[in-house]
Amino acid sequence: MTEQAERYDRIAAGYAKWWAPVLAPTATALLDRLDGAVAGGARRLIDIGTGTATLGIAAIRRWADVEVVGIDASRGMTEAASSEADRLLPQADRPRFDVKVAFADQLPFADGHFDAAMSSFVFQLVPNRARALREAHRVLRPGGTLAYVSWLADGRAFRPDIEFDDVLDEIGVGAREPDDRPGDIPDVEGAAAQLRRAGFRNVEAGRGELEHQFAVEGYVRFITEFDEEDLIRSLEPELRERVVRRLRARLEALPASDLVLRLPVVAASGERG
Repeated sequence: MTEQAERYDRIAAGYAKWWAPVLAPTATALLDRLDGAVAGGARRLIDIGTGTATLGIAAIRRWADVEVVGIDASRGMTEAASSEADRLLPQADRPRFDVKVAFADQLPFADGHFDAAMSSFVFQLVPNRARALREAHRVLRPGGTLAYVSWLADGRAFRPDIEFDDVLDEIGVGAREPDDRPGDIPDVEGAAAQLRRAGFRNVEAGRGELEHQFAVEGYVRFITEFDEEDLIRSLEPELRERVVRRLRARLEALPASDLVLRLPVVAASGERG
């Protein structure tokens, strides 16, 4: 987990610029699942794996009376979250958002400290999802709500990723090893069952789909400044330029429909029993 946190320290800036906007519409839609809790008096919220504070900032904007603590294992991400909150929240609202460095399965809060918890695209990354869900359950007051969204397992390939691997093959670097993504949730029923095993009741879970239209340059920057930044940096400058040039040419030959990223997600929620 420390290795993963260190990786996110390195890529925090690229994440904020190129990946967080892709996730944002699907992430913030999760707040619909917390409307009832806030209407019922929830005021103290925790954002587990806050990243660049997409959910936390959206919650502050949506509900005038809530306070949000965002936690993340990466110090670089918590710094990015603070910067985004400084940039996007009015001065009067800024004190309602705080961040701490912490792991999802070792939350530094007392039992029942929060009224509601939320998380977007984090529970697929934790070493032990069951333990992280139990921690979320522990820090919620009785009746408190957890809502999260995460990836569903999916075997589809994104055409620009195929083109990128072909370019790597062409120049002799070799295609990337397949990413098995073992943490992705197998199915909606499994997501619901895990919440129940962690002690949640009134569990609901549903399937959705993230959809994002990449532009050619957007995908190139996404690959080189975030998703495969380490690989790109490892190449000699001349080889790096060849990769980018050939990738751009391949992408420009594709129809726009091939540049639409579509990934299945599961959104789930439950109340602490």
